[in-house]
Amino acid sequence: MSPPPPSAPEPEAEPYVVEDCRGVLQLMSDGTVRRAADPPFAVEIPADECGVEWKDVTWEPAHGLNVRLYRPRRHLGAASDDAPPRLPVLAYFHGGGFCFGSGTWLNIHASCLRLAAELPAVVLSFDYRLAPEHRIPAAQDDGAKALSWLASTAATDPWLASSSADFSRIFLAGDSAGGNIAHHVAAAVCGGDARIRGAVLVAPAMFGEARTRAELEVPPGAFLTVEICERYMRLALPEGCSWDDPLINPAGPLAPPLGAVPMAPMLVVAGGADLLRDRNREYARRMKEEWGKDVEYVEVAGAGHGFFQLDPWSEQADQLVSTVRRFVVDHM
Repeated sequence: MSPPPPSAPEPEAEPYVVEDCRGVLQLMSDGTVRRAADPPFAVEIPADECGVEWKDVTWEPAHGLNVRLYRPRRHLGAASDDAPPRLPVLAYFHGGGFCFGSGTWLNIHASCLRLAAELPAVVLSFDYRLAPEHRIPAAQDDGAKALSWLASTAATDPWLASSSADFSRIFLAGDSAGGNIAHHVAAAVCGGDARIRGAVLVAPAMFGEARTRAELEVPPGAFLTVEICERYMRLALPEGCSWDDPLINPAGPLAPPLGAVPMAPMLVVAGGADLLRDRNREYARRMKEEWGKDVEYVEVAGAGHGFFQLDPWSEQADQLVSTVRRFVVDHM
């Protein structure tokens, strides 16, 4: 009697979505990650691009990381007696929960156009490795590497040299996850680098185990909710890492004291309607009162999380840009 014919193999199940972040990032059941090329909302760019020129450069070839360079047209040419003064350099890190975003996205591009035009400054908008493929501290490590690249490579770039950039006056800046990166870069390098004149943290991404009042009161329809924060944490933190780890909660119960760490002056800007405002306020308080840092804290009334990246032309964005300009001028 002949053996029965072999049964056909079971068809492989199609990968399904395990985690979804705003539709722009999906973690699939087979471990693959799908990312959208563009943000999930539209932002207009002025026809003259605010009088700012820009170009893209690969700053970290090993991981294909891009930096977008911005220079105001009216400041082109070497400094002279009758030329505009040399401009500070702003190293900027975008937001996106450590999981998505890019300096090439139109909303980030528009934000940097405003900063370059109105501070004014030469702005370098750095991309960094993203989770879940590269969990933090990869992003913070890339922030420190970006600063080294700025000193070793960007300072000799002919395109930037003609922009009146003054690489002896550097400011760190970041929004949301980028604000967290700016904190860690400031703590790591500012003490040994006299070129760093200040750091601007806009709604820096900070989370923790215990819920704050702002987190408990945030309305369900807000742009950032506790549920979305928890999703970011599952994707961005290393396996088994506490949400109170200083990587994500730099002023929390596990944070090492920073009193002995030299740091440049800091500006912390929170949204008055942002669920992160309590953590941002407590961070600024501990930095100033307990650790002796030069920290200014500002709340933008009625602003939710990501207000500058969502609408770089709003009245709230006007207040932010004006505040950052004053801070840069005061510490140049």
